[in-house]
Amino acid sequence: MKKIIKMREMSNNQEGIIKKVSATGDMGRRIREMGMVPETSIQIQGRAPLKDPVAVKLRDFVLTLRNNEANNIFVEVDVPETK
Repeated sequence: MKKIIKMREMSNNQEGIIKKVSATGDMGRRIREMGMVPETSIQIQGRAPLKDPVAVKLRDFVLTLRNNEANNIFVEVDVPETK
């Protein structure tokens, strides 16, 4: 089953596809310039000890985002079905 969540809510090593970037202005432009655009596959590589920032792998590189930036990126992830 698919679900859309904020990037900040993703777990380590979880994969997903960016569906929307809600940031506007300079932050939105900067996020898009880093390659965080809709339909891009990403994977969470890890987090700092205090959970901020988050390391994200996309294409052939890893970048880090602060949680306030990750809150503006919505990602489609697979959610295991429960019975």
